[in-house]
Amino acid sequence: MIDQLTIDRILDAANIVDVVSEFVTLRKRGVNYVGLCPFHADKTPSFYVSPAKNICKCFSCGEGGTAVHFIMKHEQITYFDALRILAKKYNIEIQERELTDKEKETQSTRESMFIINTWAQNYFSTILHEHVEGRSVGLRYFAERGFREDTIRKFQLGYSLDQWDALFQESQRKGYKQEFLEKTGLVIAYDNGKVNDRFRGRVLFPIHTVSGKVVGFGGRILKKDEKAAKYVNSPESEIYHKSNELYGMFFAKQAIVKNDKCFLVEGYTDVISMHQAGIENVVASSGTALTPGQIRMIHRFTNNITVLYDGDAAGIKAALRGIDLLLEEGMNIKVVLLPDGEDPDSFARKHNAAGFTGFIEKNETDFIRFKTELLLGDAEKDPMQRSGLITDIINSIAIIPNDIARTFYIRECSSMMEVDERLVLAQVNKLRLQKQAPVPVRPAAPPIYAGEPNPEASTVSPGDAPPISEEELLRMEGGLQVKESPQEIFVQRSPYEVFEIALLRYIVRYGERVLYDYTDEETNEHIVMRVAEFIHFDMARDDLAFMTPLFKQMLEEAAERCKQEGFFAHKYFLAHPDANVSRLAANLIDDKYELSKYHSKYRELEQEEDNLDQYVPRDLYALKDAYIRHQIKLIQNSIKKAQAEGNMEEIIKKMQELAKLNEIKNVLSKQLGERIILKM
Repeated sequence: MIDQLTIDRILDAANIVDVVSEFVTLRKRGVNYVGLCPFHADKTPSFYVSPAKNICKCFSCGEGGTAVHFIMKHEQITYFDALRILAKKYNIEIQERELTDKEKETQSTRESMFIINTWAQNYFSTILHEHVEGRSVGLRYFAERGFREDTIRKFQLGYSLDQWDALFQESQRKGYKQEFLEKTGLVIAYDNGKVNDRFRGRVLFPIHTVSGKVVGFGGRILKKDEKAAKYVNSPESEIYHKSNELYGMFFAKQAIVKNDKCFLVEGYTDVISMHQAGIENVVASSGTALTPGQIRMIHRFTNNITVLYDGDAAGIKAALRGIDLLLEEGMNIKVVLLPDGEDPDSFARKHNAAGFTGFIEKNETDFIRFKTELLLGDAEKDPMQRSGLITDIINSIAIIPNDIARTFYIRECSSMMEVDERLVLAQVNKLRLQKQAPVPVRPAAPPIYAGEPNPEASTVSPGDAPPISEEELLRMEGGLQVKESPQEIFVQRSPYEVFEIALLRYIVRYGERVLYDYTDEETNEHIVMRVAEFIHFDMARDDLAFMTPLFKQMLEEAAERCKQEGFFAHKYFLAHPDANVSRLAANLIDDKYELSKYHSKYRELEQEEDNLDQYVPRDLYALKDAYIRHQIKLIQNSIKKAQAEGNMEEIIKKMQELAKLNEIKNVLSKQLGERIILKM
């Protein structure tokens, strides 16, 4: 774990322009910089970088944040891994917690295995390019496959000499331990003490992690040998788990994010040929069925996947079994069947990027339809096979999590299979019920429109807020107008969201600022109250809390830390390990949230930060006013109900409650002055 002091040093050192310019060509525009967004297909520059605020923002797709957020998104890595990259860039030493002896041993073993694999990759590549056998056998093979030299070097391809222990002998001369050579699978040791190279006489395809580390190798034999396998892969090890790796992901990840699509092929050469043809968003399953680990890796970068098949029907049917896992993950799957006799490797060598993608766009079809048409041909005249086919298709449809997509496929496939739609629907529902444990369902409360409390809802407690659509939120009067959907930042919604955001903005921007500094005349006690502390105190004394859990968490953390020496709310929240917190903080510090006329009316001639002692209480009153008016509306509806039932006792009781609430409302109205918060 990286300590907070080191995190602060990294964030202080990380210059957003310096970091972003390594990946994006930036041009100065006024006080900011602008360039094409790396996170979507940007045709006109919409990615802005603010040196003053040290944050970036795309005004088209909405991505952005601090230098840490940018690295996290661009490299698809964790918060702490992004911090480590920035620390290395700015030569900041990271002191992490002391590891146990067992953890140190495990870490040392893993690091040693990575070092061995990196050395082996360089060794194989050197043999390929500089050794006589490597050039005449290995390099010639790659040239015959149509691979250019730049492509060969990009994928770090290599060759292992056709000798029993050439790599092992060289490793011993370099001082590498046999233990780690065995653990990585580069050599095979026998009981009689003999050691052989695993990949002798083969061309090598290094397998990289998402971050680019070599975890294993795939080796293809070149000479005809019926006893030897055509392909040999590194065995499972502490650093290599075949089920969690996809060949080419390191080279494809940025293109996948940019195109929001991943092409899935079978072999190493398929990936390399497509890259060489200009199609880089492609990975290979290396001849195995997809695994949950591989699917999760793809899902990190995109929700859209297109599977490319050659004309081998048997191979296609075998591969279909693994793709159901993709459906279960909610991914959007397309399938392309290449012309007879073609595979992605050969097809890519005959076409450029435009021709290849044009063929895909013209011929790709959704997976369920493809599977139905493929299996339907085999079962056309056999009732038993047809019954099995229907069951197979229904099983696939049942695992699709999206209700709309599932309904569409039920209708489409029942038509194709000539089966009553109601029968298909019933079977799908039956399968889904079998997989799901019963969950109690609470009826959703109707949404709140234009800031008006829902008359049918009961008193709302934190965490039970009804959902509000983006359109409804923008129609609410007062508070902050949100330019993009808040659902991107917080999941659970509050009927007072606009008022909560207004207060949260003060907390993030000025949380540590002194709001009041005075001496109590009665107790002679010197009182210092900071912004975050006052908001927390003022809400708590009226038994109120933010209903949005993320907001509540941020308020509590700021109130707890605001008196600590060296605490700055904006720096603390920007550096927060919770990505939701740090992203929201970046948005609140940015100009993404614009003050509505309601908030700007009294600020035209004043600076906000110089008048926090006026604005913070005023917006607290606004939140309380909204809450009180909500309660009044609820009681008014209760009175109407009691009148309809003729319940005089209940009417009197509710009228008394209403009178008390109206008194509170009048007090709040005086505090708010001319400002009208809600239309009643």
